[in-house]
Amino acid sequence: MEDIDAIALLQDPVRRRLYEYVAAQGREIGRNEAAEAAGVARTLAAHHLDRLAEAGLLETGSRRLTGRSGPGAGRPAKVYTRARAERTVSLPARDYRTAAELLAEAAEEAGLDSGLGAAARRRGEALRTAAGPCDGLAGAVELLAARGYEPYLERVGDAGPEVLRMRNCPFHTVAEHFPPLVCGMNLALLEGLIGTSGPLRARMDARPGECCVIVEASKNNAD
Repeated sequence: MEDIDAIALLQDPVRRRLYEYVAAQGREIGRNEAAEAAGVARTLAAHHLDRLAEAGLLETGSRRLTGRSGPGAGRPAKVYTRARAERTVSLPARDYRTAAELLAEAAEEAGLDSGLGAAARRRGEALRTAAGPCDGLAGAVELLAARGYEPYLERVGDAGPEVLRMRNCPFHTVAEHFPPLVCGMNLALLEGLIGTSGPLRARMDARPGECCVIVEASKNNAD
């Protein structure tokens, strides 16, 4: 019931806006910034943010938001980030996570990496056919957001090209236990989803706390 109670908190529209804003930033957010983004008073934002933290949907910390240190830098402020723990609700209870981990363990022991990758690529191609063509990085953002990847654009260097990174891995829990198998499957799925002969390509570029795959312009379209 803890997951149900936690998710039920998001029925409140203000609380939901605050949670979605904090979750989308990928960094620590102070109360003032969250309140401004949600269009509410700071005291109300603080109340809802703390409720979300108590439920385990957000994590809290403290730091000086001025960026200064030493005398006159001000007191550390309370900040919030999205909790890494996953929440699932199924009525009646279902344990798909254990099933996924058992299947991954069996596939890894049987050396089925290539077969799993081929199946994932076919599934990605089927999803791409249903969604329609992907129009550059902007189209990929929309496509991947619909799959729960939480994509965002990041520029490489001061004047380099943009790449598409993803804050969320939909397979995070299983990937933690079987990283080569699941990350390879994820790469194959995304290759099928965005295509391998068009203007974009997917490749491995792991970053802590994010998806192990990024999307960028293919070499033929980089110039």
